Amino acid sequence: MKRLLIMGAPGAGKGTQASLIKNEYNIAHISTGDMFREAISNKTPVGLEAKVYIDNGQLVPDEITIRLVEERLKASDCKGGFLLDGYPRTIAQAQALDLMLKKLGIKLDGVINIKTDDLVLIDRITGRRSCPVCKEGYHIKSKKPTVEGVCDVCGATLIQRADDNEETVKNRLEVYHNQTAPVLDYYSKQNIVIDVDGMKDISDVFEEVKVKLGGNK
Repeated sequence: MKRLLIMGAPGAGKGTQASLIKNEYNIAHISTGDMFREAISNKTPVGLEAKVYIDNGQLVPDEITIRLVEERLKASDCKGGFLLDGYPRTIAQAQALDLMLKKLGIKLDGVINIKTDDLVLIDRITGRRSCPVCKEGYHIKSKKPTVEGVCDVCGATLIQRADDNEETVKNRLEVYHNQTAPVLDYYSKQNIVIDVDGMKDISDVFEEVKVKLGGNK
């Protein structure tokens, strides 16, 4: 059983690695980004409230995010382990998470930190495209569709997320370095941070993750 947290700047590959880790260790993948996007799509009160912040590349206020995550951790699929992706992003959230876990009688086994370069991340993110219908992901340089702007899977027109433009990306990176990176110091004091090189190929990054986690499912 693994109870993990994955960290890294926007575009570092957290989502890709999280999916691989979820399948390898058979644990729940808890992505606050996905949860907020679903809430926004469904136009729920918390979704509409969060949309204003997300569209501007800002962090969603702690009280909204904390409420969402606490409910999720109580779900039955988290009993066998979980991987938090996108939370906590501030010291206050990290402290709130510690309190949540203490109430549940559990603790984190490790914090995976994917280390990357900002210039590479800007190129990665601004080049991303996605299918609004089947959710298949593409990139204008590294994963081009057969027909430009058209999804290979379902034929829908590809879109660029509102928060993937260069100005917003730079703002997100600045927010990350100023507000989220210090969370690593918080967890370093607990001796649970696991650094991995996010500049390598996806498979090589995952192999490093498995080695440093010890390979125990």
